[in-house]
Amino acid sequence: MPNPYAAQLAEIPVVRREVALLGGTTAYWVYGDDTATTTIVAVHGFRGEHHGLDPVVAHLRGIRVISPDLPGFGETAPLVGHAHDLDTYAEWLRQFVESVAPDAVVLGHSFGSIVASAAVAGGLSTPKLILVNPIGAPALEGPRGVLTRLAVFYYLAGAKLPRPVGEGLLRNGIIVRVMSNAMAKTRDPALRRFVHEQHDEYFSRFADRDVLHEAFVTSVSHDVRAFAPRIAQPTLLIAAEKDDITPIEAERHLATLFPNAELVEIPEVGHLIHYETPRAAASAIREFLA
Repeated sequence: MPNPYAAQLAEIPVVRREVALLGGTTAYWVYGDDTATTTIVAVHGFRGEHHGLDPVVAHLRGIRVISPDLPGFGETAPLVGHAHDLDTYAEWLRQFVESVAPDAVVLGHSFGSIVASAAVAGGLSTPKLILVNPIGAPALEGPRGVLTRLAVFYYLAGAKLPRPVGEGLLRNGIIVRVMSNAMAKTRDPALRRFVHEQHDEYFSRFADRDVLHEAFVTSVSHDVRAFAPRIAQPTLLIAAEKDDITPIEAERHLATLFPNAELVEIPEVGHLIHYETPRAAASAIREFLA
């Protein structure tokens, strides 16, 4: 399926780089000109990697975007000697920003919203914070809490079964497609096929079942609410009206917990704003940064 955002992406220069952090090597990609006046460090969601945010980046021409792969995902190896819990991910992000783009704007999508919020609440210096599809309530309490509970058993089985069986279960294409169908809201058949192919291509690029299980437990054990009151920076929340993980009512409440936050609601989309409505997200980001 042709990438509907390929033409815009082709106009943006991109280079792959690496940096040593926490005893490991983090792979990251720099989109745009190093002389740009605004830089965003973008943190992807659970099971994803940097490609997932490409459609949003495609609509942010003129802004430099630095997008790393989280440890254990994509081309960044797991961190040896570290548990892949929230403390580790937050410290990793703090060191990444300080090493690569000090005082850059920080953006987090989904699980990345938890990591970014924890890091900023813990002292990461940034002028502004942007959260896309923020996890604003416990995932187990969302509109599809039953499915989330099934996911708990799924990831636990993947971690406990004999390794070849467990790895095969976690990378099973049929299960990945079920997840993709559950999240996609668009009625455009071409865009829906693109979403599915993106998940087929990138949703299983995790290092191994151990890091995946640790990251999953981290993702369902925390949410942004715990960190919001400690984040003084201006914060933008970009939420979806049909998000099955955090309902829009919970996102509206989340916005009230920040000392200085604004909420942009995007209609007719769920937890895949970055794939289905990236132009609307990018427009909200531009207005916020301006």
